[in-house]
Amino acid sequence: QVQLAESGGGLVQAGGSLTLSCVASGSIFRINAMGWYRQAPGKQRELVATITSGGNTNYADSVKGRFTISRDNAKKMVYLQMSSLKPEDTAAYYCNVAIVPRALSGQRDYWGQGTQVTVSS
Repeated sequence: QVQLAESGGGLVQAGGSLTLSCVASGSIFRINAMGWYRQAPGKQRELVATITSGGNTNYADSVKGRFTISRDNAKKMVYLQMSSLKPEDTAAYYCNVAIVPRALSGQRDYWGQGTQVTVSS
């Protein structure tokens, strides 16, 4: 079994910063892409940022220049540094990790349970 555990959400004023963390544990042979998504009430889940195993990153236009995704392969962790936060960044944030659980097995996507980020104006 693979589990993802997120932390770091909370309440912050507009213009503030937060860093989210996500750690993967369990049966893991290899971790491929890692990413963060978010879902605001009444809206669809959307991509925030992704990072490949080689370190290539991709960001939603709405967060470019404000958010930074990074990973620590040894610790099986992915981070999302968020700065210049805006009220429209308020959402539940989910980490998503592409994992090969065992040698010769296929890749599967795993999701964290979500961590709430609330930005007050």
